[in-house]
Amino acid sequence: MDLSAEMNHLLEASEAWLPRVLEYGGQLLLAAITLLIGWWLINRLVARVVGLLAVRRIDPALQGFIGSLSGIALKILLLVSVASMIGVQTTSFIAAIGAAGLAIGLALQGSLANFAGGVLILIFRPFRIGDWIEAQGVAGTVDSIQIFHTILRTGDNRTVVIPNGNLSNGIITNVSRQETRKVVFDVGVDYTADLQKAKDVLLALAEDERVLAEPAPQVVVAALGDNAITLSLRIWTRNGDYWPVTFMLNEVVRDRLGAVGIGIPFPQRVIHVMKSDEPAV
Repeated sequence: MDLSAEMNHLLEASEAWLPRVLEYGGQLLLAAITLLIGWWLINRLVARVVGLLAVRRIDPALQGFIGSLSGIALKILLLVSVASMIGVQTTSFIAAIGAAGLAIGLALQGSLANFAGGVLILIFRPFRIGDWIEAQGVAGTVDSIQIFHTILRTGDNRTVVIPNGNLSNGIITNVSRQETRKVVFDVGVDYTADLQKAKDVLLALAEDERVLAEPAPQVVVAALGDNAITLSLRIWTRNGDYWPVTFMLNEVVRDRLGAVGIGIPFPQRVIHVMKSDEPAV
C-alpha cells in the first residue's frame, strides 16, 4: 500500500516537472548543436579570410592578426546568441561590452589611429621593406612595417620610428618604386661662353654605360641667372645608379669644361659706395 502511494506521488510529480525538463532539454540540445555548428563555420570562415589575404600577398603578421580578431569577435557573438537561446538575459552583458569598448576606444584613440594606419599600409602597400622613402621629414630605407609603427634606417645608420597614423595620412615619396630615375644636373657657365661647345661637353659626359640610351640624354638652357647661364643635363639611369652617376658628374664637370676654355663663374655681387656730404648724426 505504501509502495503504491509512493509511485502515485512520483507520477504526479513527474507530470509537473517533465514538461519543463523536455522544454529546457530541447533548448539545451538546440543551443549545443548551434554552438558546435557555429564554431565550425566560424573556423572555416576565418580560414577562408586568411586564405584570401594570402592570395593578395598581405603581410603574414596582418593575416594572423585579422584572422584572430575576426575569429574572436564572431565567437563572442555566437556565445551571446547561444546564451540567449537558453534563456540567459544578455541585454546587460551586451551593454557592458559596448561600454567597455567605448572606454577602451577613448583611452587608446591614438593607438587605434596608428593601428588603422598600419592596416592601410599593409593592405595598399605604398612601400615595401627595403624601399627608400621620404616621409614626415625623414628619408631612409624601410627596415620593418609593424602594426603600429614603421621603422626606417637613415643614410647615416640612424633608426627612426614613425607612427603609422601620421605616415598613412601624410605624403610619402617612394624613391625605389620605379626601376629608372631621371638625373637633372645643372651647371652655370659664363655669358661669354660658347653654349654649343658647353652642351657638347655635357652630352659627352652622358656617354657612360650607366646612362640609359632611352630616353635620350639632352641639354637645355634652364635659366638666365644674374651671373651665369644655367645649362641642365637631363639623363635617365637605373634607380641604383642615380647617386653614383650624380657624384661622377659633380666630380668631372669642372675639368671637362675647363679643358675647352669654359669656366664656371663665381657668384658676384656689385656694391656701389656713395659718398655723402652730409655729416653723420
